[in-house]
Amino acid sequence: MAGLLAPLPVKNCWTIAEHAGDDGPGGMQDLIGRASWNDAAVRADVRDFVTARLGHPDGILVVDETGDLKKGLHTVGVQRQYSGTAGKIENCQLAVHLSYATPLGHTLLDVALYLPKSWTEDPARRAEAGVPDTVAFATKPQLARRLIATAVAGGLPCRWVAGDEAYGGDPQLAAALRGHRLGYVLAVACSHRVPTGLGVARADQIAAGLPRTAWQRLSAGTGAKGFRYYDWAFIALPLAEDTHGGHHWMLIRRNRATGELAFYRCWSPEPVALHHLVTVAGRRWSIEESFQATKTGLGLDQHQHRRWRAWHRWTTLVIAAHAFLAAATTVSTESPDGLIAITVNELRRLFYALVIDPVRRDADVIAWSIYRRRHQDQASASHYARQALTEP
Repeated sequence: MAGLLAPLPVKNCWTIAEHAGDDGPGGMQDLIGRASWNDAAVRADVRDFVTARLGHPDGILVVDETGDLKKGLHTVGVQRQYSGTAGKIENCQLAVHLSYATPLGHTLLDVALYLPKSWTEDPARRAEAGVPDTVAFATKPQLARRLIATAVAGGLPCRWVAGDEAYGGDPQLAAALRGHRLGYVLAVACSHRVPTGLGVARADQIAAGLPRTAWQRLSAGTGAKGFRYYDWAFIALPLAEDTHGGHHWMLIRRNRATGELAFYRCWSPEPVALHHLVTVAGRRWSIEESFQATKTGLGLDQHQHRRWRAWHRWTTLVIAAHAFLAAATTVSTESPDGLIAITVNELRRLFYALVIDPVRRDADVIAWSIYRRRHQDQASASHYARQALTEP
């Protein structure tokens, strides 16, 4: 964990072992690949830690996938597939991540590796990568459903779920969220069809028919350049034919500079104001910040592990490190003299420089002192032994 927080240019078992002063990577590789511990149980511990430090009844669960570019064909889950990280089809792994965002902060929480059919239907390939027999093919929305169900069953306080079009277009995921009584703001395509009082219509057709008075200027939260203002409108939709009740909306965002539109299907068990839905939609971007922080600062995608167990263990330790940093940024919630709040990346640098590195230097000094004292004692013992032999 200290190695993941260290300012190493590349982070893998070799570089972290060297940083720790080990003779080779064997110990780190044993921890990741062969030692006996349960990565799912560790992620459950992380969830409990996050609940204690960042928990809030209006917490927002955010689902999204990220890709790790890889070479070759043997790394578990790898194939040529579209990666949002690269913006094109590449040879890569894809993993669905669950993050948690509250007014106190946000952090990665859980993960599920996406295993394409080219892997699930190839027994030899599965065996070589150590994929458990119980793992079957699952779509990304199905993986998201499992992650969310695990978080809810674990007692994580949450009120909303946000996700992009890959998840907003899946009706089974939306139904599962309504079953959990979780409100959602899920992005959908412009061609997404929704029921209205006048029949079924495309999302972009609904937007084209809105009067000018339907739009309101609201901020979706703060970004690197300040508040992110857009024009927003929402339309109440007829009650869907299910047993969950609640309230359905179509939320539409319009870029004030370009006029570009984005669309969201929304639901809540009770009525909510427009600004609540806008806040949830804006918090979806927090997971992108978490991806950037864990990849640039904690080595999320720098591992060299091909097998199922090792991949999950490495990712779990990165999630644990990120959760610690996210929680530590909340220790002082009020910045003096109007200074901006400390970021996860800056805290990682400060924590290493002010806490980990001094302890390591002190340990080196103590180890050298013990080494010198031991050799001095041995030298003294040898001197007295030689003296005893020479005495009559």
